[in-house]
Amino acid sequence: MSATVETNVRPDYDGELQKIADYVLGFEIESAEAWDTSRNCLMDTLGCGLLALRFPECTKHLGPLVEGTTVPHGARVPGTSFRLDPVKAAWDIGAIIRWLDYNDTWLAAEWGHPSDNLGAILAVADHLSQKRVAQGEAALTMRDVLEGMILAHEIQGVLALDNSFNRVGLDHVVLVKVASTAVAAKLMGASREQLLSALSHAWVDGQSLRTYRHAPNAGSRKSWAAGDATSRGVRLADIAMRGEMGVPGALTAPQWGFYDVLFSHTNKDLATKPEGERKFTFQRDFGSYVMENILFKISFPAEFHAQTACEAAVMLHSQVKDRLEEIDKIELTTHDSAIRIISKSGSLANPADRDHCLQYMAAVPLAFGSLVAEHYEDEFHAANPIIDELREKMVVVEDERYSKDYHDPSKRSIANAIQVFFRDGSSTDRIEVEYPIGHRRRRVEGITVLEDKFRRNLATRFPAARCEKIFDLCTDQARLEKTPVHKFVDLFVI
Repeated sequence: MSATVETNVRPDYDGELQKIADYVLGFEIESAEAWDTSRNCLMDTLGCGLLALRFPECTKHLGPLVEGTTVPHGARVPGTSFRLDPVKAAWDIGAIIRWLDYNDTWLAAEWGHPSDNLGAILAVADHLSQKRVAQGEAALTMRDVLEGMILAHEIQGVLALDNSFNRVGLDHVVLVKVASTAVAAKLMGASREQLLSALSHAWVDGQSLRTYRHAPNAGSRKSWAAGDATSRGVRLADIAMRGEMGVPGALTAPQWGFYDVLFSHTNKDLATKPEGERKFTFQRDFGSYVMENILFKISFPAEFHAQTACEAAVMLHSQVKDRLEEIDKIELTTHDSAIRIISKSGSLANPADRDHCLQYMAAVPLAFGSLVAEHYEDEFHAANPIIDELREKMVVVEDERYSKDYHDPSKRSIANAIQVFFRDGSSTDRIEVEYPIGHRRRRVEGITVLEDKFRRNLATRFPAARCEKIFDLCTDQARLEKTPVHKFVDLFVI
């Protein structure tokens, strides 16, 4: 009986890894829109992190693993006094950014929040900037941070365009880890070989399941999963910079690679293809497309598929606020992705469960005229039984046009419509909102609101004079880009 002997010929790095590495090391960003949007994204992302510091369930996770640890040139966590090693700082920054589900969003075959990567980018840049100055070298500047954000957005977003990880049960934070690894390695000065090594280890890692995002297991891990991913990205970049060999066939190795183990065997579209074709597809080359088209969550701390539903509900509030007890039915028309991800009935166990429930996110502004982070807390929910009463009266239906336009690259709408019917046979207007205020199609309208949001979030943590100083710097593109990273982060230290 003969045995099969594997041919031990070490392959070249997978083409997908080389594509990412060459982009990170060689792409020149020429889009003025991308640079400007990156600056706005920086403001919005940091503001979301500052707001999260009001919630003890978030802050309990922050700080050094060993109390009293001193870290030379330690990276700072904005809004706190913590000075940490870059790996833990990336965890903390990433966690506060994502905690309230209020930072930017990318919607495609896979969903995600590319500004999560700022956890890795800012932690590494702050540490390296301080270290360079101490050694008599030039500091990194905020232009390096903005560039890193554009690159990370593009890696995560382009990989997400055609490739659905949620359909095989994997969480989108795998893409945060890959993007953070790539950009952290670049900031550290990685060679092409080191960057390829780091990327290969990001794919070889075991990947997070989506269990914690879905009923009946939805919980607060979804609020720190991205911080965990950015932290791992920094760690893997550091490992590669120390000379650790890579895993060239991380994606494509038969039986042992990412495609065969975690992606294609449960993906019906890929499982039927010949072995060499079970791989990611790329709708477009890497450039600056994702940053230019990123979706800002400006008005509501809510899962993005519900943003337009919340906006429609606010518009209907005046028509229903005095007739809540008379409501017979609420018809909520939406798209297929919203139904699959956030439409749920039954009891909601915690704030993380509520901010991923389409019906809850529509009911609150219908009844109260607004939706803020505190509206997800246990105390508010318990004190207002009308919310669950309204949820029970909701009928969720799909509009196929909404679903089609959601996937159309030229539109990328996130449409929802709400109409309320009363027992006496009367009804409200049917309010339809196809593009949320944070969409590129409403960018001019949205930036003023985004800046107001940033001012409010700054005021939750800093005195007025500091808020004004930070705001003035962040709204001056040229001055911000020239600012040394450590000097910028100084402004956010308590």
